[in-house]
Amino acid sequence: MNNMAYHYLLTVLQDGIFYITINREKKLNALNKETLIELNIAITGALQNEKIHGVIITGAGEKAFVAGADISEFADFNEEQGRNLAQEGQTKVFNVIHQAEKPIIAAINGFALGGGLELALACHMRIASHTARMGLPEVSLGLIPGYGGTQRLTQLVGRGNAMEMILTGGMINAEKALQIGLVNHVVPADEIIAKAEELIEQISKRSPRAVASAIRAINASLGAEAEGFDVEISEFSKCFGTDDFKEGTQAFLARRPPNFKES
Repeated sequence: MNNMAYHYLLTVLQDGIFYITINREKKLNALNKETLIELNIAITGALQNEKIHGVIITGAGEKAFVAGADISEFADFNEEQGRNLAQEGQTKVFNVIHQAEKPIIAAINGFALGGGLELALACHMRIASHTARMGLPEVSLGLIPGYGGTQRLTQLVGRGNAMEMILTGGMINAEKALQIGLVNHVVPADEIIAKAEELIEQISKRSPRAVASAIRAINASLGAEAEGFDVEISEFSKCFGTDDFKEGTQAFLARRPPNFKES
């Protein structure tokens, strides 16, 4: 699987670690449909490969890990298309990462916004550079997070911090992210991969069966999470039928502030 031909990913397998770099630097590594398909192929393949004992996901360049989803792809979606968008992304990528029985670490090298932060949240651990900025700005588009963000952010940082981040749509810096438990470590930009490698190498010295069991048990501690994800998908899809969604996405694509009207 080393050096497979992907359009939007760079992959390398070295010393038991599978490196995935999302490679749309000019688009700040935004998640388009093809990138999500390729992530599914790369991650499921890595999980089935006995030579691989951990995965590191990062973004190309110095500006962004992943600066969100590719909004131009779904700006004209209706409710049913919105539901399918969230369901497919969660089922084929975000839940696959969340439930993976090998450690998957996000190396956040810049902006992690919207779907990009949700990608990092699905990983088992997150390492951020000092220059990283994180946020879920979907409410400014007339949307809510649709790839598990309302659930996983709350699980990591608590209800109050999650409410503030999601309802304001604002960004936080790496130090704040560390303070509230969103990331595990903050290091200089040129050390994030090395720190992720260090963690995977430590884990690789432990029993693989015990590691897989621990991941399953820790995930089980989150309770009846399936219902929460279902509610998120439902509420996400409803947003696609609102005037706020039309205004928010049109404003974003036109690079102007949105003008939301009172309901």
